[in-house]
Amino acid sequence: MSAQMAHLLGTSSFVPSAPALRRSPGLHVPGRHRSRGATRIQAKIREIFMPALSSTMTEGKIVSWMKSEGDKLSKGESVVVVESDKADMDVETFYDGYLAAIMVEEGGVAPVGSAIALLAESEAEIDEAKSKASANCSSSSSSSPPPPPPPSASPVAEPEKTAVNVAPVATPVAAAVASTHPASEGGKRVVASPYAKKLAKELKVDLGRVVGSGPMGRIVAKDVEAAASTAAADVAPIRIPAAAPAPSGIELGAVVPFTTMQAAVSRNMLESLAVPTFRVGYTITTDALDALYKKIKSKGVTMTALLAKATALALVKHPVVNSSCRDGKSFTYNSSINIAVAVAIDGGLITPVLQDADKVDIYSLSRKWKELVDKARAKQLQPHEYNTGTFTLSNLGMFGVDRFDAILPPGTGAIMAVGASQPTVVASKDGRIGMKNQMQVNVTADHRVIYGADLASFLQTLAKIIEDPKDLTF
Repeated sequence: MSAQMAHLLGTSSFVPSAPALRRSPGLHVPGRHRSRGATRIQAKIREIFMPALSSTMTEGKIVSWMKSEGDKLSKGESVVVVESDKADMDVETFYDGYLAAIMVEEGGVAPVGSAIALLAESEAEIDEAKSKASANCSSSSSSSPPPPPPPSASPVAEPEKTAVNVAPVATPVAAAVASTHPASEGGKRVVASPYAKKLAKELKVDLGRVVGSGPMGRIVAKDVEAAASTAAADVAPIRIPAAAPAPSGIELGAVVPFTTMQAAVSRNMLESLAVPTFRVGYTITTDALDALYKKIKSKGVTMTALLAKATALALVKHPVVNSSCRDGKSFTYNSSINIAVAVAIDGGLITPVLQDADKVDIYSLSRKWKELVDKARAKQLQPHEYNTGTFTLSNLGMFGVDRFDAILPPGTGAIMAVGASQPTVVASKDGRIGMKNQMQVNVTADHRVIYGADLASFLQTLAKIIEDPKDLTF
């Protein structure tokens, strides 16, 4: 838990609950408890504020509001979906009441700890809450929602701050998924965010004909924009393009702001530049590993799991390569070998972690890896599943890349870039010429704690394990 989150918890009568699946918003991790001090608070208007959903999160983006102003809320009910630098989370209220004022509209960004909405205890306090929200919005502006909504503000403070429950929710990635949860059925109430409704009026879009892609089929702004674009395309004259079109979804010449995840990656990369690093390459013959993979692939074993397992076993013998330096004054021999593996996802990348990879059998490790990848692409990873790595693998071999260098993630000692295994003509020690499959690996390491001899010795051990992989299946 970050220091910033600890500060928030220390100054609020509420605490975030354990993350839970959206379909079970009241689910909590055993051993974690909600604060009960709220019963002594007499405040009638409370802030719903932006929670810290990860240790690196400094701000969050509002994906969609699941409730509209004036809606009655029940304790534990999901109110808004927030995008952090790593995942999308539901934000749930800890109190019964009414959503009196939305202070940060969909698409808006707010710092961790700042108010994004006001919760009134009763209908009588709604007008008072709206007045407070208006006053706060005029005093400062800390979010940047897209037009037409006006900028929202971080309040200066009268209402009591209420923390919230947070739960991961998969980001819809296909219309096929959204179509299973239409926002309107048989003339029933259309479920849409306030901004989506406003946008629909401006663009003259019939919400009853729009399929929502938001949580539980809720119509969000991008659904309205897509519907408007489709309608415009239906009446637009057919034109023959003068040149080859740009890739789908890309507008050439456009300036595109970073997503929350891209901004986090940017900060991490800048932090990495402050670390003195060096690189060591090594060629490893993979014939035996390829044969083993072919033999056990049908049992669900992945090449990523095999590489992670081999790396973990090598790190057991070279703990300094698994160490880390965070303060520039000391380093830590990590007690666990947790292999983080870079995964490309829409809008950025993330590093799911195979914890205790040296101790877990290859079959369990493969199942765990598949589970982590699915969660990563659905933006459902929990913090301990992506921020506990002690050594990182980055594999571009599946794209045919033969060699590359990787940037060291902050807080770790080394990262290994793995290239493709390719047939190579080689000469044996007795002068004979033969064909072998070989791959190039390049390790980037923190030179404050890891030296050239350390990496050379580690890579020799890794090569022996890969070239004689019998220990990987035990």
